[in-house]
Amino acid sequence: MWYNYIKKLMGDYMILIKNGRVIDPETKFDEIADVAIKDDIIFKIEKNISDECYDKIIDAEGCIVAPGLIDVHVHFRDPGFTYKEDIKTGSNAAVRGGFTTVVCMANTKPVVDNEETLKYIIEEIKKSKLNILQAASITKGLKGQEIVDMEHLKSLGAVGFTDDGIPLMNSKLLMEAMKKAKELNVPLSLHEEDPSLIINPGINHGKVSEKLGIEGALKEAEETMVARDLMLAISTGAKINIQHVSSGNTVDLIRFAKMKGAALTAEVSPHHFSLTEDSVLIHNSNAKMNPPLRTEEDRLKLIEGIKDDIIEIIATDHAPHSLEEKSSDITKAPSGIIGLETSLSLGITNLVRKNHVNIMKLIEKMTINPAKLYNLKSGRIREGLTADIVIFNPSEKWIVEAFASKSSNSPFIGQELYGKVKYTICSGTVIYQDL
Repeated sequence: MWYNYIKKLMGDYMILIKNGRVIDPETKFDEIADVAIKDDIIFKIEKNISDECYDKIIDAEGCIVAPGLIDVHVHFRDPGFTYKEDIKTGSNAAVRGGFTTVVCMANTKPVVDNEETLKYIIEEIKKSKLNILQAASITKGLKGQEIVDMEHLKSLGAVGFTDDGIPLMNSKLLMEAMKKAKELNVPLSLHEEDPSLIINPGINHGKVSEKLGIEGALKEAEETMVARDLMLAISTGAKINIQHVSSGNTVDLIRFAKMKGAALTAEVSPHHFSLTEDSVLIHNSNAKMNPPLRTEEDRLKLIEGIKDDIIEIIATDHAPHSLEEKSSDITKAPSGIIGLETSLSLGITNLVRKNHVNIMKLIEKMTINPAKLYNLKSGRIREGLTADIVIFNPSEKWIVEAFASKSSNSPFIGQELYGKVKYTICSGTVIYQDL
């Protein structure tokens, strides 16, 4: 071990991944091959590479070797809410799920709307074993009244802008933000829920909310906001990302806007294509999130959007909360679930194995498409590129139990899933191994 560590420090540390099914979603490469890594770079992909002179050899027979996964929507809760999650535990959850890059949202305390907070986070994420990127808020204090200095925050390292969790109700302000984002070539990621159409957030207004004797969140809360923002996107030409789509009608709206030439992407969370509002009756507040789980009809429409690429990205919206918070009355418990450790497996179990998409398309939505949204060089597995790689067995079954996350608010606890991450490699270093 010490020999390998010293060699890594001195350079020319070499890893050979043998016998895996190598998939690159950008070039559509899909073959059984070996992958050779020297320091942090993939320097050879071909069949039957001799295993002499390598410091570590990984037998990937029966496994898929793909680009490290990218999640454009996570909450690591630092600063301000580290009793729920912190950068270390969030990183541990991410690498266990096969992720080598994540984008953190801005709704921390203080909000990431200023130089001091952004610089603090950038220093903290340097300690992480994976690539953590930070988005800044669109408006100061997430109040929706004044746009942040987007140009300055971008110069300090912000990769995009979002008031995630809070919709932007001022159309004029949002249009101005879109114009600035287009100028800076950065995405705006938008949380789409009109609060005037929501009584109790996190629960769909329908048969389940009626059974619980409470008012919920109308799906029109999402649809009306999306319709407005898509029209603004068409007008401004800005790159926008519609976050965590939950309504089937939203898919149709996005389809229309794309036909009109909008520069937009849409993301869906694994829980929205895996579950329906009925899960609230089983899992209580662990199935409460914004936007809420909707009907089976909505779920199937989301899957159709995934299949025909109206929805290009799968993102977890990893939102840790404490057991105490989630144990309170369902109308008072915070919305959100963790998702980094189950995301890939839910895609394999509920999309690939049910013949909705093939494994290439699933990987595309978890690697190259998120990379393109944020203008990243990652999300690819090719010679000469940085060695960010996930190795997983798509056929291996496992039970969702303990988490690497600090929190455990998941409706998937106890569920048997397919697809087990065996290795996560970031910049040529093995940062997770399934033991």
